[in-house]
Amino acid sequence: MQTLWFGLLSCLCMACTEMLNGIFRMRYLVRWVGKPRAQVLSVGTGLLLATAVCAYFSPYWGVHTPAGLTALGMAFSVFMAAFDVAVGRWLMRRTWQQIATDFDPRSGNYLSVGLVLLSGVPYLVG
Repeated sequence: MQTLWFGLLSCLCMACTEMLNGIFRMRYLVRWVGKPRAQVLSVGTGLLLATAVCAYFSPYWGVHTPAGLTALGMAFSVFMAAFDVAVGRWLMRRTWQQIATDFDPRSGNYLSVGLVLLSGVPYLVG
């Protein structure tokens, strides 16, 4: 049960840090380096933030096997994808097509790449 609670708390902390990462990207980074480069840099900063959250919470998870850490990383990726869709749809009032574009690297958006990389972060930290 402790693993579930700390896993959920980790997800919420990741969601908050990723939201702040997106705000920083849109507010400052795009102005400084342009949108294409800001999107690439944002994947890196997002992964660094996720690594920090995982490093902080990893002692509380109670998960130490490679399979368990990989499953936890996949759960984080699924949670973050659902969070991004929910925020895009209900908070930002984006259409389903606009949300789908956010996940498409061919359109210059690297959200799906970041989610795949996020799935390996708990394994690397653990």
